[in-house]
Amino acid sequence: MEYYIGIDLHSSSNHLAIIDQSMKRVLKRKLPNDLTVILHTLYPYEGEVAGIAVESTYNWYWLVDGLMESDYRVHLANPSAMRRYTGLKYADDTHDAFWLAELLKLGILPEGYIYPKEMRPVRDLLRKRGHLVRLRTSLILSLQNTITRNYGVKVSSNEIKKLTGERAWPHLIDHEDIAMSVRVSKEAIDFLARQIAEIETVVEKKVKLKKPYQNLLTIPGIGKILALTIMLETGPISRFPKVGHYVSYCRKVASKWTSNGKIKGRGNRKNGNKHLAWAFSEAAEFARRFNPASRDFYNRKRSKKNLMVAHNALAHKLARAAYYIMRDNVPFEEAKLYA
Repeated sequence: MEYYIGIDLHSSSNHLAIIDQSMKRVLKRKLPNDLTVILHTLYPYEGEVAGIAVESTYNWYWLVDGLMESDYRVHLANPSAMRRYTGLKYADDTHDAFWLAELLKLGILPEGYIYPKEMRPVRDLLRKRGHLVRLRTSLILSLQNTITRNYGVKVSSNEIKKLTGERAWPHLIDHEDIAMSVRVSKEAIDFLARQIAEIETVVEKKVKLKKPYQNLLTIPGIGKILALTIMLETGPISRFPKVGHYVSYCRKVASKWTSNGKIKGRGNRKNGNKHLAWAFSEAAEFARRFNPASRDFYNRKRSKKNLMVAHNALAHKLARAAYYIMRDNVPFEEAKLYA
């Protein structure tokens, strides 16, 4: 007898459902998020479990790792690609758990990639760096707005990063409240900059660009840290059969459904990897600033559309280029990208 198991995972509990090879429901349990309890519940079926489908939620690491270490065959279900039962008046977490098991039994479970356990910590450390960069950017923008609003002076982000103390803001000494606001913002910006640099130093010591990814450094706007981010977030490029799959995973494809030239609906814009979306967005901004061909492409798009459309078009181009560079292990060719 073979058994198929679905686990609908939540923050503090999970719903476990078991069916047999004839799709008969064998067991349903609501369990705490305790690996020992889950393994104890599965023990009577040990050796006869064909597979376990676990819903990919924000907290799946501990469960998937624990089940795999106990020699269970685990499948990470992609919830955004699954459809619920249709026509039902009522559905709950138990239904969801059985649905996972049934999709697994039928061989139609949409699966996500189980990222190797040993590489997750450094990848998550780079994600933390990205989080800090975004926080720093928001503080810089806030500080720029404060200065412009009160004094009509526009200060660039580079000037804000370089200047410190009263040397930077002598004209604010007579305005105690504004001066304090500026000082606190600047101290926070400097603190975040130190934390970002510390993370970069640690990551560069622990991870090196592997051969298929080294040519990412030839793409305009991509430096070592962004290249490492793309490598760690992408994983094996072979898991993306076509460039469209990769660009969609990077959230660089518009999600809309059309019929007869009319928009009939839109899909989930958030499907894909938000960290890759951010990485290519950053690369597009740097490419626009420092690479003439990229800037020309951006300006052409902006003359026809708006700023964000032009920015996203450039990020889309860079993501496509990155796919072929990683897949074929070739350097960037400007003429092909902007032909």
